[in-house]
Amino acid sequence: MHLCKSLPPLLILAAVFASAQTAQHPTALFKTVQAEDARLFTAYNHCDLTTLGDMVSDDLEFYHDQTGLTVGKAKFLAAIKENICGKVHRQLLLDTLEVYPIRGYGAVELGIHRFSHPQDPGNIGDARFVMLWQYKDGAWKVTRVISYEHNHGLLAK
Repeated sequence: MHLCKSLPPLLILAAVFASAQTAQHPTALFKTVQAEDARLFTAYNHCDLTTLGDMVSDDLEFYHDQTGLTVGKAKFLAAIKENICGKVHRQLLLDTLEVYPIRGYGAVELGIHRFSHPQDPGNIGDARFVMLWQYKDGAWKVTRVISYEHNHGLLAK
């Protein structure tokens, strides 16, 4: 069954309107998650594994379309240290950022990020992502990540 035929037209319109409102008129939650994303990826870009470790849950699940599933903070940090530190830089494409609340849990963040390679500045690629953020005990932590549709290796012109 086609999804659009199964949803009432008013629900579809509400979803489109909510998406447009998120991008055009950031809420407090949007601004918070955007700031947490910036903090997380500043740590990522500078190989600050302490801060990065503080910002992800112990039971992190990271799904990557090219490398598969990584479960747990320790394995995630080891993969970052081995494959990312000094090799890859991440930048969020701000106009693609969407943030939605998850009642009683936190938020879901969606968008597109761009990766570049410091040793090969022309080597740039984009990927889509979904991140679940949990707000617990006064802190935001990433609990689940899906990173997909990578097109690394494309030369930017």
